[in-house]
Amino acid sequence: MAYATVNGTTLHYQDLGSGRPLVFLHGWGTSGRVWDAQAADLMADHRVITLDWRGCGRSDRPATGYSIDGITRDILGFVDALELDRPVLIGSSIAGAFTVEAALAAPDRIGAIIPVDAGIHHFSGMREAMDKLLADLRADRAGTLADFVPHWYRPGASAAMIDWTVRQLLDATFLIDQLVVDQADYDPRPRLGRVRVPTHFLHGELDTEVPLSVPRECAGLIPGARLTVIEGAGHMSQQDRAERFNQALRAALRLTASAPAPAA
Repeated sequence: MAYATVNGTTLHYQDLGSGRPLVFLHGWGTSGRVWDAQAADLMADHRVITLDWRGCGRSDRPATGYSIDGITRDILGFVDALELDRPVLIGSSIAGAFTVEAALAAPDRIGAIIPVDAGIHHFSGMREAMDKLLADLRADRAGTLADFVPHWYRPGASAAMIDWTVRQLLDATFLIDQLVVDQADYDPRPRLGRVRVPTHFLHGELDTEVPLSVPRECAGLIPGARLTVIEGAGHMSQQDRAERFNQALRAALRLTASAPAPAA
């Protein structure tokens, strides 16, 4: 096991293989383990780094820092701590926002971003729905997650995989719920035209949490950005259809490696 201390918080990560560095960022409340199928494949010819962000997996659980801005600062600090040379940031769900913010804040330090099933602005303005989710989590966290998480996967997905995801969420600190509040006020669309790193969205065809209209709109706002749809996959496309996802990810990596940075 490997650990790095960033912004006073000890973060757990796994570092495998060698080559172009890829930093995989999980979604709300899960862990770097959601990328196991990608790590097993890509470590053969890439440096694959899966990070547990604060409050999740085997990382520290400090009392503060659970915001899109705060975790983005952690990620950029982590890139510096490992002295990574322009890594590709690959972020699932809310971590797609982390990749966008990192690209906006430090385009010279990031090689490319690949948001995966990313909500980006989708939850902006959904204060009433977010407040209800928070109330339900406080009243019955285990029951609420048991009802909520199956919707992240395509119909017929493995019950064992869904149960494993619920366990990861239950192991995370409840402090991550502050990100639910943060998402209700987050809309970076006016700034997306300023993204200056190669960008490629990957999105599950059957994602019921975030409609395909979201990555389509965002890709249209970011200069040179592309979108690949993962056929038959839900919101957790990297687990739902791992083989298809890995093929699409490898194609996206080839394209981002050859794409020039958008002009300033």
